[in-house]
Amino acid sequence: QTHFIKKYTDNFVGTYSPILNFFIMKIIQMIVVGSMLAMLPFNAMAQRGSGNWCATNNYSRLFDASAIKDLNGSVVSIEKITPEKGMSTGIHLLVKTEKNETISVHLGPSWYLDNQDVQFVAGDVIKVKGSSITYQNAPAIIAMTVEKGGQVLVLRDKKGNPNWNGWRSGKGGRKNRMNN
Repeated sequence: QTHFIKKYTDNFVGTYSPILNFFIMKIIQMIVVGSMLAMLPFNAMAQRGSGNWCATNNYSRLFDASAIKDLNGSVVSIEKITPEKGMSTGIHLLVKTEKNETISVHLGPSWYLDNQDVQFVAGDVIKVKGSSITYQNAPAIIAMTVEKGGQVLVLRDKKGNPNWNGWRSGKGGRKNRMNN
């Protein structure tokens, strides 16, 4: 690091007194070190990222806005899945429907769901609205909303854009997405 700074400061240092040269070098070192330290939080966030739970991966593209349906049933189990290679774990619910069928309801990434007010346990009676898909050769639903006891967990808008993608730029931002 000192070699790097010395190499690029030789043009500026040397024409001044040794004491002034020392202070100039220290100031430049502080600026470089301060800049690197200021970038640490951004690097940490980039590494954690979204666990590859973005709107443009192959799994998220399964969402079909023309295949939205409602489903009523009770939670049989809560399971962690990794929808595709490179993604962090997600949560899906096995739900027994009113027609006595069991269907997988895909919610979203564990890191997001763990921080929501609505949590699920086996036996919960729920209402799901989402996109009907085929996942691993079986029917499933990618949930937009899940209602439990009057509480509604909103996961995606009607176009399938996930809430965990955060605020988006553009007219209306996230608030506008929630109404679409």
